[in-house]
Amino acid sequence: MDCDVFTSTVADVYNRKGEFVGTKTILAYDNERSINDWLIETRQRPVTLNLGFLSCRSHDVQHVNDIFFRNEKSLIKSARGSWITDANLCEAAVYVAVCHCIEANWLNDRDQFLFPNDGWKGDNEFQCDSLVYTLFANANNIKSCDGVNHWIPFTEAEVDAKDRFASHFISDYLRASASPREIISPAAKSVLDAGRELWRYYHAQPGANPNASFYDIRLHFQGATVDAKGKSKMNASSSDETYTSLLANLRAAMKNLAKAIEPKVYEYGFLKK
Repeated sequence: MDCDVFTSTVADVYNRKGEFVGTKTILAYDNERSINDWLIETRQRPVTLNLGFLSCRSHDVQHVNDIFFRNEKSLIKSARGSWITDANLCEAAVYVAVCHCIEANWLNDRDQFLFPNDGWKGDNEFQCDSLVYTLFANANNIKSCDGVNHWIPFTEAEVDAKDRFASHFISDYLRASASPREIISPAAKSVLDAGRELWRYYHAQPGANPNASFYDIRLHFQGATVDAKGKSKMNASSSDETYTSLLANLRAAMKNLAKAIEPKVYEYGFLKK
């Protein structure tokens, strides 16, 4: 085959028992624009507030762990990516959600995330689902000790906080963009409900930080271990059974939300089958 004209081919896929399990499209990406090109187009918009910095060092399924966000660019080693702002939060959340909602496997780990078609623009439910998914994804590495936490999805009253939050940006954004148009899907609502219970349990703890982020809450209950090189890493589990149960409920709801988002990743061209 002439590689200069190759664009794609479809191959049959069999499991180790020789059983047919489906097909896989093998693509050439030479003439495709990436999802990073898509996000870059949002940089010229007028910005009022920086919400965090999104690390976008890679844009294939194999390296999705390189896609995460923190409060400041300076906190990320060899940072490459884009600021998340009040002007591009929608696209940034979609970016995180489409890259993390599909688990990597041996068939898709080389697949590239691409510049989408325009279908996503009119899908308000997809946009809302993506934002809710992003708020509770492991890619959310916002920490209150690193600056103002703009990523609290609830009000003080909803979680019985003992003091006012420093920022209400995300909770205000959710109410303004989603509730009036009734576009919160059942899957996204389940995630928010489970997350609210987790937040409420945290705020019932002595000395709870009113500005705690999702990362902070997990760190509070799970703790961290320092390795031989002095690097701190959050522990995988907690001895608090109530917290463990609440987190499990949240993770289960997140899996269902991921399933709702996944078909649209392909429909809108972020990935190609």
